[in-house]
Amino acid sequence: MLNVLTSANRRTAYCDGVSRRSFLQIGSLTAGGFSLSLPQLLRAEETGSLKASKKSVIMVYLSGGISHQDTVDLKPDAPDGIRGEFKPIGSKVPGIDLCELLPKLASCTDKLAIIRSVIGQQDEHSSFQSLVGKPMGLALQEGWPNFGSIIAQNMGQRDAATPAFVDLFPTMQHRPYNSPPSGKVGPMFRGVRADGEDMESMTLRFIDAPRFDTRKQLLSSIDGIKRDVDSVALAGMDSSYQKAFDVLTSSHLVNALDVEKESPTVRERYGKGSAKHLGDGAPMWNDQLLQARRLVEAGVRCVTVAYGFWDTHGNNFKYLKDHLPLFDTGISALIEDIYARGLDRDVTVVVWGEFGRTPKINKDAGRDHWARVNSAILAGGGMKVGQVIGATDKLADSATHRPVHYTDVLATIYDNLGFGEDPSFTEISGRKVRALPGTARVVSELI
Repeated sequence: MLNVLTSANRRTAYCDGVSRRSFLQIGSLTAGGFSLSLPQLLRAEETGSLKASKKSVIMVYLSGGISHQDTVDLKPDAPDGIRGEFKPIGSKVPGIDLCELLPKLASCTDKLAIIRSVIGQQDEHSSFQSLVGKPMGLALQEGWPNFGSIIAQNMGQRDAATPAFVDLFPTMQHRPYNSPPSGKVGPMFRGVRADGEDMESMTLRFIDAPRFDTRKQLLSSIDGIKRDVDSVALAGMDSSYQKAFDVLTSSHLVNALDVEKESPTVRERYGKGSAKHLGDGAPMWNDQLLQARRLVEAGVRCVTVAYGFWDTHGNNFKYLKDHLPLFDTGISALIEDIYARGLDRDVTVVVWGEFGRTPKINKDAGRDHWARVNSAILAGGGMKVGQVIGATDKLADSATHRPVHYTDVLATIYDNLGFGEDPSFTEISGRKVRALPGTARVVSELI
């Protein structure tokens, strides 16, 4: 029996003292206090108007906020106390320099676009700005949904046995780092969690064949009774339940998560990393980057990955020396793999965190939060790559050329998926709502 995510299968008590197990049960999906039948989920995903599209997105969220001026926007001429320890190196694209600890990314700059002038973020340690386009407090108060849920609602499933949105975020100790909820689009569009029990349940690890057949017969009997009561209202129930059982008995999604099916050469190229969490953030588990590629290839519309812990208030340079090589290996492998497999026209890759780091190095040899400017790495999606967009001043303090609001990055993702420049979603109430502020614009240099 395949054990997809070994370390996550153990029941774990987190900082709130609660043992958390998100799981797909036979016939029902439990999420955040809501219980939703899997047939409902599948019927909901069928309503997407972009179902025929093959477009998808992989978002890699760098929990904690990585240092922009020590990775993709070095300032070697900055004065002492601001200039970092690392030297810039040239890349495959003349004029684009990266940190010396990122040689593999430097070798594939022709396949990526770097935005050095991301603005508009708040000093907030959460995934919400990256995955929702709103600060966490506002998003939770008003029910703004995870962008993956919006994608699931609008695009639906590509494959009957594959959900539209798979969330590879682990459960992190710092709660705001965790994946935002589905909000106003409803629990039926939340991401399928691939952190243990979801996948184990889908392979029926705890349900033997006779018990499963009995449950299927019971549901069939209940359906028969319901049809007698209201055959018109429940006319489409049979096919939805059949699809639900197809998902639960299919190995399609579990196979996509099984990186052991890849060649040793591919796995070595990605670098395996570890499932062990760093700080109160995410692990650097490069297997999940490979899983993300396998999932979009299998038909998943949106895959979200939380990767690493970059809140370097102390010992910033030692920490980056220890962790940037694995980051370099994994992110470059994902980008190169997308292009090598001919997925680059359809699959958008976005790598970014919630803010940058201070120009001034603090007394602990660290860099603190800096929401004034940040950087992002994008690839694929049919975008114009091999370029840098925007610039910061000599201290990496502020954007001096072509500021790009962080909601513009999300607008570009939606546009790559076929939403156009006015992405929207439908609330549970039926009201149609813009997904982003009216000021959000697609980054024209990428189109």
